[in-house]
Amino acid sequence: MLLDIARSHRILFFGGKGGVGKTTVSAATALACANAGAKVLLVSTDPAHNLGHLFDKNIGSRPLRLTAGLDGLELDPEETVKLHLAEISNSLHKLMPIGLRGEVDKHMELSREAPGMQEAAILERIAEVVEIGLKDYDLIVFDTAPSGHTARLMALPEMMSAWTEGLIKRQEKADRFADIVKGMGSDSSMEDKVLNDDSKDTERMRESGIRKILNRRRKRFTNLRDRLSDSDQTTFIIVLAAERMPVLESIELHSQLQKTNVDIGGLVVNKRAPPGMGEFLDERHAQEEIHLATLNKALPKLQRQDLFLSAQDIIGFEALEELSEKL
Repeated sequence: MLLDIARSHRILFFGGKGGVGKTTVSAATALACANAGAKVLLVSTDPAHNLGHLFDKNIGSRPLRLTAGLDGLELDPEETVKLHLAEISNSLHKLMPIGLRGEVDKHMELSREAPGMQEAAILERIAEVVEIGLKDYDLIVFDTAPSGHTARLMALPEMMSAWTEGLIKRQEKADRFADIVKGMGSDSSMEDKVLNDDSKDTERMRESGIRKILNRRRKRFTNLRDRLSDSDQTTFIIVLAAERMPVLESIELHSQLQKTNVDIGGLVVNKRAPPGMGEFLDERHAQEEIHLATLNKALPKLQRQDLFLSAQDIIGFEALEELSEKL
């Protein structure tokens, strides 16, 4: 199931409750696609950095070659916020009068801990990764943070597009009002007019710079929103364990994702107890079937793939290769 879904899309998201094995399943899928000849970028948005632990490599915020056809990167929220605020600060320094730069720096520092700042910064980084990555890779696989964070993240492109559009309209309205006020000025000396013209030119440059930044962000967010809502390009795989809480949380995540117009491609039930392995595991398997009956009743139309519990931890290429062959 997973490989068929991956082959027919350009962007693949894996999400679900913490601890169900999203990183392992997403990495095995990415590796299987790379082994099949695709050029794949595997991206982690989870602050826990499990991707580096899984491959036993120091994976940073720039693509690192993991194996032939497969690159990986981890988006660090703290680093992303730092770079995000630095970019905004540098842009504002160029646009604002020198005397206001101190106020800009103060505002940026206060914004560092503002609610939603990490999500907004990560979202812009994801938009950049998608925009650039689709030019270089056949498939981008995202290993996301636990359910609640991911659901908010998937809703953000629509919200940020609308918010940026509102800022642009306010800027245009302010520009028109400023032009009217300037046109109502009284007669002045030639020297004053020259100074006023210079001041107007400087102001126009600032206004033009602000519009340029806003339009760039609008384009980036709109592009991401359009790609995420295009089921031919993007789909979301919910990973879960056959236990009561993960099943209920997965049903809720499915409902939240539907509101964001993100296609849900299927379910992966990970770490299932294999049948016929003794009385204890048989009882466990029977208990799992009860929870999965709840899942099937709530989400009857979604295709599902079960992955059975491994005797050993899945770490390194050999273990991932073995898992990828079962997909």
